[in-house]
Amino acid sequence: MKGRGGGGTADTFRIAEGRLGDEPTVTVSAPDGQARATLALRGATLLSWQVARGAPGQLTELTELTELTELTELTDGYRDEAELTELTDGYRDEAELLSQDGVRAGLLAPFPNRVADARYHHDGHGHDLLPGVVGDRLIYHGFAREAPFRIVGATATADSARLLLRSTSIRPGRYPGYPFALDLDVEYTIGHRELAIEIRATNVGETTAPYASGWHPYFTLSRPIDDLVLQIPADTLISTDASLIPLRGKEALLPLDRCPDLDFRTPRRLGDAVIDACFANLAPGPGGRTETILSDPATGDGLRLWQYGGYLHVFTGDTLARDRRASIALEPVETTTDAFNRPEHTTALSLKPGRQREFRFGVTYGRAFIRERDG
Repeated sequence: MKGRGGGGTADTFRIAEGRLGDEPTVTVSAPDGQARATLALRGATLLSWQVARGAPGQLTELTELTELTELTELTDGYRDEAELTELTDGYRDEAELLSQDGVRAGLLAPFPNRVADARYHHDGHGHDLLPGVVGDRLIYHGFAREAPFRIVGATATADSARLLLRSTSIRPGRYPGYPFALDLDVEYTIGHRELAIEIRATNVGETTAPYASGWHPYFTLSRPIDDLVLQIPADTLISTDASLIPLRGKEALLPLDRCPDLDFRTPRRLGDAVIDACFANLAPGPGGRTETILSDPATGDGLRLWQYGGYLHVFTGDTLARDRRASIALEPVETTTDAFNRPEHTTALSLKPGRQREFRFGVTYGRAFIRERDG
């Protein structure tokens, strides 16, 4: 990597620094040119993940790097014969990154999704995340997605590259209504056909902090998403009010047997379904790993989104400012929306001084993962 060492050799993954406008970025490229990922240091945000479509098992990127003109100087020297396909629909330029519209591939901490009325109670104290604001008090997806991160570690082998990014910006007085001190480490491992992420939060303050994390990526295998097939191993839907805040207590738990239109336990075509919902009681496979599968029957391409624990939020992108329904957000999250106000989540949220908690998830590209059910 330029100026940091560890940039890789001809036989290893390459790591190079660059810019998206004035925003610092880092690009990781496979030695054979068959995979590439670009991150912005703002929010440790994935901008693009590309893989070469070809033989079964090879990765394909599904985002449009042609818009990332500022990155061409990074990639010109790395071009092989492989034609890369974009698999994510990230921010295309600096203006989009700064606007945060759609929270494209945002890392969500210290809370995912919404906090009702931007207020919550913790340890006997009330907190207001939007002090002085009247009227529209919508707040969502935490602060990490806009926080400055720096690279504190980078290694590259023939099989993958590892990037460790750190932010120390969450401190008392920095973010209204959140008087806690957290260090955030985000570790990306980028391989030939897989991208893995681990978010680690350490409470460096003197009081217990409420904390949870998640990820908000948009995936695209075809445009629009209507013909894609989705499988979610969940048997419960989180029922919400009109503001997308979960109902109280057990009223929020809706068995999917009673909501067949959103039951994706058996693979189903998305069609014209409009979804902005959280799925619970995910069924883990071997080793406790839960897998949600998105596939394109027309090409045989598939993505396997995996996570250890938590919930899955799905958003079909119907209200995006750009390219509505061109991609689908499959969001691994530790907790439900408004968890800061739900007593049943208090224990899971509490991060004591000196303690650390991690959340692991990622995505794998492959071919013909699932078939749509008949009928």
